[in-house]
Amino acid sequence: MKPLRYILLTVAALTFIYPFVWMVSASLSSEAGLGSLTLLPIGASIQNYMTVFERIPLGRAFLNSLFVAVFTTGLVLLSGAMVGYALARMTFRGRDAIFYLIIFTMTLPFQITLIPNYITMVKLGWVDSYLALIVPFALNSLSVLLFRQAFAGLPQALIDAARIDGANELRIIFQILIPNILPTVLTITILTFMGLWNEALWPLIVIRDEATMTMPQLVTLFSVGGRADGQLGVKIAAAVLLALPIIILYLFFQKHFIRSMASSGMKD
Repeated sequence: MKPLRYILLTVAALTFIYPFVWMVSASLSSEAGLGSLTLLPIGASIQNYMTVFERIPLGRAFLNSLFVAVFTTGLVLLSGAMVGYALARMTFRGRDAIFYLIIFTMTLPFQITLIPNYITMVKLGWVDSYLALIVPFALNSLSVLLFRQAFAGLPQALIDAARIDGANELRIIFQILIPNILPTVLTITILTFMGLWNEALWPLIVIRDEATMTMPQLVTLFSVGGRADGQLGVKIAAAVLLALPIIILYLFFQKHFIRSMASSGMKD
């Protein structure tokens, strides 16, 4: 059975990895060689990548995306930890109702809240600003759920001992409890960062100033807006550049990511 299992896993792995390998190969191929599905570039050159950097300010967009993703991920960790702790360890009227309401919001597609959120950004005067990219994502229902479940699984004696030593609630959360749930923290960090990095729809709606555009937004506009002049190889090169940071992130943290996903299961 083991040989069959390895064969099936190998076939599955190749099925998933082949499109990306072809994409990299195609980005290095000449326009005439894109019709081939070979894994080696035809007429290999970096001209497609040079064209991308010549036509759009990709470096500035990369820094914008990095700033928004890192800063918002920090806010998600901060807000999720505090709300999750309150729902797991504090007793107050309506606590369970709030928790179930948060769970309910996870079932709603983002498109449902798109127009109300946009109107809010317009009323606040945040259109074409980093605030429009950060504030709507600063509290994440999934992070609240994972933090709540992780905190609920820790022994109450840990919190009682910290209170006896005079620690306040914030110190209990960030100095006592957080170090004991690092797999959960890492899971939330990776999932949040990846989601924010790949977000293109919301920036397309609230950002029109090219200097503030994120990388997914700029690559999308580049691909469909005409700057690529219909050159498929150039579009593919832009897509490779967009995916590259996430791939590098995963290569560095894959062991931690797999371990954290396995160890941060739901607890009653």
